[in-house]
Amino acid sequence: MNILVVGGGGREHAVIKSLKKNNSVEKIYALPGNGGIARDAECYPVKATDVAGIVEFAKTHAVDFAVVTPDDPLVLGCVDALEEIGIPCFGPKKNAAIIEGSKVFSKDLMQKYGIPTAESRAFTDADEAIAYLKAGSFPAVVKADGLALGKGVVIAQTFEEAETAVREIMCDKVFGASGNSILVEEFLTGPEVSVLSFTDGKTVVPMISSMDHKRAKDNDEGLNTGGMGTVAPNPFFTEAVAKECMEKIFLPTVRAMNAEGRTFKGCLYFGLMLTPKGPKVIEYNCRFGDPETQVVLPLLKSDLLEIMLAVNKGTLTPDMVRFRNGAACCVVLASEGYPKSYQTGYELTLPETEENEHIFVAGAKKEGEKLLTAGGRVLGAVAAADTLKQAVEGAYALAEKIKFENAYMRKDIGKRALSAIR
Repeated sequence: MNILVVGGGGREHAVIKSLKKNNSVEKIYALPGNGGIARDAECYPVKATDVAGIVEFAKTHAVDFAVVTPDDPLVLGCVDALEEIGIPCFGPKKNAAIIEGSKVFSKDLMQKYGIPTAESRAFTDADEAIAYLKAGSFPAVVKADGLALGKGVVIAQTFEEAETAVREIMCDKVFGASGNSILVEEFLTGPEVSVLSFTDGKTVVPMISSMDHKRAKDNDEGLNTGGMGTVAPNPFFTEAVAKECMEKIFLPTVRAMNAEGRTFKGCLYFGLMLTPKGPKVIEYNCRFGDPETQVVLPLLKSDLLEIMLAVNKGTLTPDMVRFRNGAACCVVLASEGYPKSYQTGYELTLPETEENEHIFVAGAKKEGEKLLTAGGRVLGAVAAADTLKQAVEGAYALAEKIKFENAYMRKDIGKRALSAIR
């Protein structure tokens, strides 16, 4: 089979490495891919948002199956366009991808179908939102309605911070049209859990849970980022919690989407908060999370391509998805200054990896035989092991062997998870 993977980050690199394990795979094309992905797939400079270009490429390269992983092309209808020319896909159609494409939509869905989530109000007028916040309590959460590269959420400790967030999002348009509407939510407390799940629109099969580290600096300080590291499994996501989430969140969400005529097929991501009043949904994503995918897929024992084909055909069963015992840790190496301003173009030196080590490249480009940094998050250093402690130690040991100028990483990935299991 010839497989097309749309996207060019660390998540896509992890997906491609897993797909390569299937013996029926002849070629994997990545659009656009990156300099690191080029070691595992044929990369072509077609942007992930260029739906027409992706369709044309698929027509001319005898693509048998496509995996659309980033949020933008899913929300733009890339799956719809590819399936219209007869190419089966893994990923939701446009009308289902709205579950991530509009936070207002997903909040309305949860409220309509009784899925536990934070109390909130939606606004299309900045002054009305600010007046509402002035009468409210803090901390409060301000969210841009649309896609914002994982950075459209502000936890405001004071009214002044909230007012600034509203004006930046709605008036200054720091996230463009994604800020035409906003949500103001109550601030929830408790451990956060990320749960990726495979679903064919009927069956929901959660993957191993994970814990993301969104803040740029140690001790969860600094700005929100696309993710500075992850561990799996998440020790706070116990069997009892998993059962409650399946009954109150996972299955009700899939059924709600069906009831709305928006059947979801692909990877549905549940961002959860385990509050004193029980698990609640913070956010949905319509695709694999990044960097969560980088710790989840190295623990997958089953064949990823077979699962994806079953999701597409509507034949998914829970026994198809099996994970190894143990744990994994991903430490993201970023360019100093991320997520604000940073320098790129530095030579990247990667070590050879052992069996349970992985380097998933996110922001790098090839220049001749050299690999140069080309993004804020440059790569994920991943280790899998029998215990979380060993996985964390392994990931950091691998990260220390990776060299490029202005490299930055958090030094406390996994610290909170480890404290919970001691």
